[in-house]
Amino acid sequence: MYLFYTPEIVGSKEEVGKTYCLDAEESGHCVRVLRYDRGDEILLTNGQGMTYTAEITNPNPKRCEFRVLTAERQAKHHSNYIHIALAPTKNIERVEWFVEKCTEIGVDEITLLSCRFSERKQLRLDRLQKIILSAAKQSLTPYLPKLNELTDCAEFIRGAKEETRFIAHCYKEDKRELRSELVPGKSVVVMIGPEGDFSEQEIAAALEHGFVPVSLGESRLRTETAGIVACHICNLFS
Repeated sequence: MYLFYTPEIVGSKEEVGKTYCLDAEESGHCVRVLRYDRGDEILLTNGQGMTYTAEITNPNPKRCEFRVLTAERQAKHHSNYIHIALAPTKNIERVEWFVEKCTEIGVDEITLLSCRFSERKQLRLDRLQKIILSAAKQSLTPYLPKLNELTDCAEFIRGAKEETRFIAHCYKEDKRELRSELVPGKSVVVMIGPEGDFSEQEIAAALEHGFVPVSLGESRLRTETAGIVACHICNLFS
């Protein structure tokens, strides 16, 4: 079954029996592309963990109306709050791939970092938001991760509030394995640097603010691959 996105539904079981409409884009996809008709059942999410089954009452391709039949809160597949902070690559397609795959795997928050050696200083957040939504619907994920705008690395380090904080870099120094440092149930943030890595000053600042240097494995990974690996490890060992 296809998953439709309906942010207007903000309640829980109290929504059963109420009537709502899909927006124009979702309505067109539902009625014109997928050929859903009056009386057909559809699956919806508000992106905040709720899923709803509903019956189409008016298959208008611009304003498809439906009546909520059931409401259910879905449990997350991971026990901790996962936040990946990554410096975007020069090639925007690799950034988009990272955002898409982390959404499919399971991530709660994504921050894009502006670092000393960053090669990309501008991003279209609206396009990345659409990729997140598409990936969530494709993977039937009822939780949409929060996407933050491009943030200065030093500012991000100072403001990090997660219970466990990690920075992955390629400098030759003692680093711990990320998987061995994760604590189930505790919020976690992992910082991934640009293709030129973090500067020594950025690493020093992170350590001063409680970040632990970690390794993601034996191979030297591309930035976007490192972000996905970090997300996957956090899901597996949370």
